[in-house]
Amino acid sequence: MSVFAILDPAVGLAHDVVAAFAQVVPTALAIVLFTVCVRLALHPLARAASRGEKARARLAPRIAELNRKHKGRPEKLQATLAELYREEKASPFAGCLPMLVQIPFFSVMYRLFTTPNDLLGHTLFGAPLGLHVGSAHGAGEWAVFAVLYAGLAALGYVNFRRARRAQAKQAAQAPQPAQGQGAQAQPALALLPYLSFGTVLFAALVPLAAAVYLLTTSTWTAAERAWLYRDGAPEPAVPALA
Repeated sequence: MSVFAILDPAVGLAHDVVAAFAQVVPTALAIVLFTVCVRLALHPLARAASRGEKARARLAPRIAELNRKHKGRPEKLQATLAELYREEKASPFAGCLPMLVQIPFFSVMYRLFTTPNDLLGHTLFGAPLGLHVGSAHGAGEWAVFAVLYAGLAALGYVNFRRARRAQAKQAAQAPQPAQGQGAQAQPALALLPYLSFGTVLFAALVPLAAAVYLLTTSTWTAAERAWLYRDGAPEPAVPALA
């Protein structure tokens, strides 16, 4: 039995909701509407995460001072940092919360669109929603995939640029490490923004319906970040993958 089988009750519920939407609108649009409804429900978590990121940016000078003060005493440093975050009602992990909460939803949608069901028999501009790009034939089907992938690539580029800017701001504000310290981590950090294009690669492995979901949720994420950080506050350096 697949590990995803434990998600079957939630998958059944998601199927019923999408099918209900599909009674009044095309199925592809029903997927978009369902995704938007879920992301709207998760929006308060994204707002909390942005407040946490802004609090971390505000506390950065004090954290740097504590690092210098308690250098070589990690236990004392951790205790002092915990007290600081508690006093300021901030969390060093606030930015990860929306991404973690989305994982179960993403898993449900993946299961829904990779398990044969009646929704996948519907079409988007003539291309079946259950179709993989490797099985596409004809200019019409290829055009549908090309438009979706182009949209995902454009969003990936936007997220890539935002992640690069966030990294540059963090590097400018962070204290300079000792010579050789942290050098091994630099290549990995430099590669992080390129993960923004991971959604395009993943979309090539899943059916058309899943690509529609990925484009919808990626668009929402990009717009949500632009809105929440419109005041120029530092953003998370981790790229938005979905």
